[in-house]
Amino acid sequence: MTRILIAAMIAASLVPISPGGAAWAAGGDSYYYPPVTSEEVFARDLAAAPPAGRAVRVGFTTQITKAQLAAPESPRFVIFAKGDEARHMIIVALDDEVFKTIYRARAVLAQLTSNARRTDFFINSKIQDHATWFDLAKLLGFEDLVISDGATWSHRVIFE
Repeated sequence: MTRILIAAMIAASLVPISPGGAAWAAGGDSYYYPPVTSEEVFARDLAAAPPAGRAVRVGFTTQITKAQLAAPESPRFVIFAKGDEARHMIIVALDDEVFKTIYRARAVLAQLTSNARRTDFFINSKIQDHATWFDLAKLLGFEDLVISDGATWSHRVIFE
């Protein structure tokens, strides 16, 4: 039952919003995560990639969600894309431990990087040895990423 509830919550989060009709249109903070408490800029260009549109970004986050729900354990965090063109990646913890600190959140990002490096895209682009999750997000056309414990802190990474 818990998996069905989590799946329903994830599916609802992937439904596009109408412009001006939800909190995201008014700035996003406090609707999906607490106010941003820290921020950094990621400004590195590794490889030229064809422009990725909204469908690619939504498809990417949907595939991650499908993989999480197919796993035998319940997901500990969700990843989704928001905004009119789905240019804002959001990662929010579903429990009180996985992102208890920013350091645990960074460890999860490192794990996501390891998984991404095994993809054909990273290997064929010859960037599997040094590209990160941030590089992937930037190549997909995300403008920023917010990672949050869902309770007390949120950290924004701006891609330039």
